[in-house]
Amino acid sequence: MSRIFGAGSFFLPAVRRALVALATLASLSAVPCFSQQALSQQALHQQQLQQLIQQVNAAYAAGDADYRKGRLAEAKVEFDHAVDIMLSSGFDIKSDPALEAVFNRIVDNINGLEMDALKEGNGFAPRVEPTPADVASDVTFGTVDPNILAKAKTQLATTKSDLPMVVNDYVATFINFFANTTKGHNTLLHSFQRAGRYRAMIQRVMAEEGVPQDLIYLAVAESSFNPRAMNPKSRAGGMWQFMPVGEYGLERNTFVDERFDPEKSTRAYARYMKFLYNQLGDWYLAMAAYDWGAGNVQRAVQKTGYADFWELYKRNNLPGETKNYVPEILAAIIIANNPVQYGFDEVTLDPPVLTDTVTVSYSLDLRLISDVVNAPIDEIQALNPSLLRMSTPPGASFDLRLPAGTADLFQKRIALIPEPHRSAWRYHRVAADDTLATVAHTYRISESELAEANQLREGQTLAGVDGLVVPLAPVVERTAHASLYTARRGDTLVSIADRFGVSLDQLRRWNSIAAGVSIAPGRKLHIAEPASASQSHHVGTASSATRNGNPQPKKKKQTQK
Repeated sequence: MSRIFGAGSFFLPAVRRALVALATLASLSAVPCFSQQALSQQALHQQQLQQLIQQVNAAYAAGDADYRKGRLAEAKVEFDHAVDIMLSSGFDIKSDPALEAVFNRIVDNINGLEMDALKEGNGFAPRVEPTPADVASDVTFGTVDPNILAKAKTQLATTKSDLPMVVNDYVATFINFFANTTKGHNTLLHSFQRAGRYRAMIQRVMAEEGVPQDLIYLAVAESSFNPRAMNPKSRAGGMWQFMPVGEYGLERNTFVDERFDPEKSTRAYARYMKFLYNQLGDWYLAMAAYDWGAGNVQRAVQKTGYADFWELYKRNNLPGETKNYVPEILAAIIIANNPVQYGFDEVTLDPPVLTDTVTVSYSLDLRLISDVVNAPIDEIQALNPSLLRMSTPPGASFDLRLPAGTADLFQKRIALIPEPHRSAWRYHRVAADDTLATVAHTYRISESELAEANQLREGQTLAGVDGLVVPLAPVVERTAHASLYTARRGDTLVSIADRFGVSLDQLRRWNSIAAGVSIAPGRKLHIAEPASASQSHHVGTASSATRNGNPQPKKKKQTQK
């Protein structure tokens, strides 16, 4: 079990302590008063505090349930929500030492848990499982069991593949590893299961681009079909592990990285594989070139005089990882085509990712999208993994993925908000006990502003009103050099970092803040890397990423591990 689970043990008591402290504060707030007005104010204060406790309790209970099930990403949302409730409650946390102590303790523990989880590479999300290629990297070659080799050759006769297939000792060794070891079997099983999310899309793109369907199994070795996979050393990213430099027809800027877009990266992959095949004339060499680079493979062919992967293998003209790359993919293809014979009859494919798509060409906050389609923010982010910020790119066309069946609802509700305000305003679904005053209080705006934006009168009942647009002021000041956010009352560095999808460490570094989480209202903060700090990290241009007009090698994985 990873350290993420162990680290969480001190986070949960912190939330419980927060609830106890809040309840204690509620009980102590009953101070004797003698005027009717004072009694009414005290009663209102008590009611509001009790509601706050109930809301925090509910968020905690939901997070605790997810946490116990190992659903860390979902638990994070609920735990963060518990903190956000306190931040947006209207109570002046700093005015009461007890409440401030509770808040600081929760923030410190969240920060500690987040930092510990980031060491695992994925924040609060569950640790990414290794790919079959990762776990097979230490497979040793020796005398192959003749029964396994004979069985594999028998299965080859019934294996339907649009790639040339062969079974030899190298392929049989990986078949044995994936079929007959717990580690190999479980990793390949999980990879096959996740393939269900994108299989139909990948097959369609492969057919449209005219490349063999079984090239889908390179994703087994590259990412286990994880569209957000990232190699921490080489920075290769996405389902097909493209490097951050190179001309593959994929856009990369401060808002979008299309390496993480499942369909666009798949199309780039199919076209690149076709390019490699046309250059090398052999699918096995093309697969090796995808791992090692076309130039390296061409030099190996010229050196030996053999345009044959197996000859290069036997003559030791390939690096170790590339030697394993092709046979382990062939093994995966044979097993996938004969699952029962190799003990994979229990594979249940994950359901396919089904979405509606709308094209937008303006900045649109993901939280607003979450509001209008009634979907959790994490789901919106998961459907749009190429987005690097909490908004769609301004002034550029973007194909926004929505939960299936919600496009009409999105268009209906988003039309209520003027386009220039869709990067700041929110949409609030009206609950039975909502009033203009309570909704305005929740979002810390005036009732008159809320009423005007919705063409209502102050004090008017919300009976028959399904939702309200919430006219929040823009919080980000875009300049030629950076993105700036003006801190508001109740903000902390933790809540700001979470709001803009950056780490606390990045936020501190960009703003020269050594430690702490407090921030003074009115201070302007960089919420993206300032130009002065990023000049040495520019993405390579097409001219520097190509040679003689051709794409450079996708990656050299031997430098990654």
